[in-house]
Amino acid sequence: MTPLSQWPRGGPTVLRILLGAQLRRLRENRGIGRDEAGYAIRASDSKISRMELGRVSFKQRDIDDLLTLYGVTDPAERAPLLELAREANSPGWWHRYGDVLPPWFETYLGLEEAASVVRIYESHFVPGLLQSEDYARTIARMGQADASDADVERHVRLQAMRQRRFAEPDAPTLWAVLDEAVLRRPVGDRGVMRGQVRHLIEMAHLPNVTLQILPFAFRASTLVNSPFTILRFAEPDLSDVVYLEQLTSALYLDKPSDLDMYGGVMNNISLSATGPGETMRFLMSLLA
Repeated sequence: MTPLSQWPRGGPTVLRILLGAQLRRLRENRGIGRDEAGYAIRASDSKISRMELGRVSFKQRDIDDLLTLYGVTDPAERAPLLELAREANSPGWWHRYGDVLPPWFETYLGLEEAASVVRIYESHFVPGLLQSEDYARTIARMGQADASDADVERHVRLQAMRQRRFAEPDAPTLWAVLDEAVLRRPVGDRGVMRGQVRHLIEMAHLPNVTLQILPFAFRASTLVNSPFTILRFAEPDLSDVVYLEQLTSALYLDKPSDLDMYGGVMNNISLSATGPGETMRFLMSLLA
């Protein structure tokens, strides 16, 4: 088992997934069904399923009982899992922004924080990881016209916090493909758009960031009708995740067939989009 000090970053979201995967392996190795495991902690088999998928928080008593049921009685073996359960219930840094975040987006932020590679296709607006402050401020007001100035500024700070990680040492890889419409669609006034283009140029100069533009001339061989993000993790216990954002909720896909489909679409889009030099020329032409 991976030592606790070597678990990836990502706060409770990722730690819950990792602990859930450990519990599932222990249960399956003992040949115990979810219904029996649920009975041991006075819960249903569906709760065991949610725990093993990392979709609920963990009670220390439940982990104790499950480890006993699964034959993990050595204190030296139990201690790391119990400590992981405690860590999994601690809040991530983004929880302080919970008042300006939809609940379903907090799960995404935990996954994004732990990802080693983030690949984005966006067809409507500049994604949060690439937004300038003025652009983020305008988007926040568009999304909630009655938001207070304080709430808007908290939204802007949240986006800045997300971006900061990609400028740190050992930063993850960010690979974004923006449809040309993203940069042709006015958001705010001319100054906001020019500032946003300059910010994209700055971000694209980071060694771990790849930015491409999908031109209007692209002849699609695969139908792409909505933005999506693919998250990849260095930790082998975490499978890739495809994130699809909707108006009032989000989908998280991790089935191999879904990953293959979206991975193929992303590769097709990337091959048809501008290369690094072309991207810079395109952005400079917008400023000119």
